Amino acid sequence: MQAKGEFNSNIQPLKSHFSGQAGMTLSRMSMEKTFQGDLEGVSNGEMLAAMTPTEGSAGYVAIEQVSGSLQGRSGSFILQHFGTMQQDKNHHLLEVVPDSGTGELTGIRGKMEIEIRGDNHFYVLEYEIMDASRAGSG
Repeated sequence: MQAKGEFNSNIQPLKSHFSGQAGMTLSRMSMEKTFQGDLEGVSNGEMLAAMTPTEGSAGYVAIEQVSGSLQGRSGSFILQHFGTMQQDKNHHLLEVVPDSGTGELTGIRGKMEIEIRGDNHFYVLEYEIMDASRAGSG
């Protein structure tokens, strides 16, 4: 199945235990998102990011819990992020953490792609919801 839509994000700095060396910047941030479209809901999470001295080059990892309604099914799930940026080449990998679905989203598996166009953020979530009795099996 596929879900599409837009999201808004609010990212704020948090106290970090590391600052980086040799021109690198390491940071920790809180994330709050609001999703519209096939996924209606909110998410909260944290991000760790690294920025290099080269403008436009960075990397990040993040975890966020999404709560709301996905094409009429209520519940929550956790997304795990891995991303790198180099000039105008961005790579974002977002996957649903196995067995993180709750409510009517129990058994969800999937991957999310994000696209940023100007100030607008878009998502495409490719997913399936396994039968709850099979959700924990490989």
